[in-house]
Amino acid sequence: MLLELLHRTSLENQKQNLLGEVSYLKLKLADMEGKQGHGAERQHKAEGLVKELRILKDKVEHLEDQKLQYERQLTATKVKWVLIIIIIIVVSRGFNIPSLPTFRYIISMYFQKVLIYFYTHPYRLRRTQSAGLQAVDPDLSQFRRGGLRSTAGPRLTRTPESYDSSRDMNVPFSQWTKEQVCGWLEDYGLGQYVNLTRQWVENGQTLLSATPQDFEKEMGMKNPLHRKKLQLALKAFPTKVIEKSSQLDYIWVTRWLDDIGLPQYKDHFHEARVDGRMIQYLTVNDLLTLKVTSQLHHLSIKCAIHVLHANKFNPNCLRRRPGEEKQPSPSEVVQWSNHRVMEWLRAVDLAEFAPNLRGSGVHGGLIILEPRFSSETLALLLNIPPQKTLLRRHLATAFSTLVGHQATQEKREYGNATGHVPLTTTAKVKPKKLGFTQFSHLRKRKPDECADYICPIDSGAVTLNGVSRLPSTALRGCSPASDRQAAKRELVGIVAQANSPKL
Repeated sequence: MLLELLHRTSLENQKQNLLGEVSYLKLKLADMEGKQGHGAERQHKAEGLVKELRILKDKVEHLEDQKLQYERQLTATKVKWVLIIIIIIVVSRGFNIPSLPTFRYIISMYFQKVLIYFYTHPYRLRRTQSAGLQAVDPDLSQFRRGGLRSTAGPRLTRTPESYDSSRDMNVPFSQWTKEQVCGWLEDYGLGQYVNLTRQWVENGQTLLSATPQDFEKEMGMKNPLHRKKLQLALKAFPTKVIEKSSQLDYIWVTRWLDDIGLPQYKDHFHEARVDGRMIQYLTVNDLLTLKVTSQLHHLSIKCAIHVLHANKFNPNCLRRRPGEEKQPSPSEVVQWSNHRVMEWLRAVDLAEFAPNLRGSGVHGGLIILEPRFSSETLALLLNIPPQKTLLRRHLATAFSTLVGHQATQEKREYGNATGHVPLTTTAKVKPKKLGFTQFSHLRKRKPDECADYICPIDSGAVTLNGVSRLPSTALRGCSPASDRQAAKRELVGIVAQANSPKL
């Protein structure tokens, strides 16, 4: 009886859980139906507007045809009245007029020539899609850079000198002319500073010898990330070393943000013109300038940059769609995009929670490389209620299978360590404030040494289980636990050095 009662109680609990899930699915279905109905209504309105636009377009074309026909009739009438007036003047003054048939034949030929001129002259008005433009030579109707545009606002045209194809190959940047420098700035995404640059720069050497303060004062470059972008590009010219990251422009970076699950920052990155070269030199303060304040999102970008480093900044290194692999290895999962992670959730029967990962910053690199990212963190991001223990247990099992036994063990050990702070979705990153005693050290350091990069370039990454992993020093600025451990190690070293006997 006791076993039967326990079994019945367990069934009742499962029943309640299932009923709760059914009600949740019903609410979600009703919400989706409402959105679909709203979308259908908007589509119907859009189709109605398209039909009205077509009707108005037909009316405009009909009115233009009537206007052109009326102008022709008016021209013919004017010519006819001019001829009648000429005849009246000739008759009234008593000029010697030949026979009437001959006179009529001269008049009719002249009248025909006038009409032919107005109807067939090559410079007459022709119908175009823009009613205010005259037709030009057909050979000139092809697209030409710097010509007429259909968009509002003028286009900044450049002289042919600025399109010199050999400017960045054979001639040193210091010898570039003013127009070449301005053309390069526009191609580099900093075209808004061309006008002031043209007034200040004499040649490429002016930019090479300038300071960030000069950029702000002379070029009006107030955005610190624009100054950093320009500095990095100018620093690369004398070395003549073409980095792989420099081939990725700021348009690619916006697509990369989509891939790692952070599309909400696309406008900020696009406005700052963050390109591939800037990605590997991003600091904590740079991300704060870009309005990225979430600690989880900092970790997401850090791991994504490390994946780019491991793949030598291959623009297509992230996988967006499922492949033919049945059980992917950690070295394959680390290259999963945010969309691929959502596909994995659908494959493990958690499709209803997959949309919650949009804008979360979860991708394969974060799942594998970040030791604090666990199945509990993923369940928190997916908004799985804590009372749904079966769903959370199912997610934990699938997550452990995905990352592998070794990574699961590492995450468990890291979570059980003393002073461990769980990774949450609400933790914020604050800019580091320099103490009074640190200003003297900054004077002695080079700019590169004091930069707190999100993902250091020479981080001494190690390879575990086929995956390039970051050492603990690369986690500084994002992980409080690792910061405390690093600070403790530094303190022990300083004390040992102080207590050692002097030679």
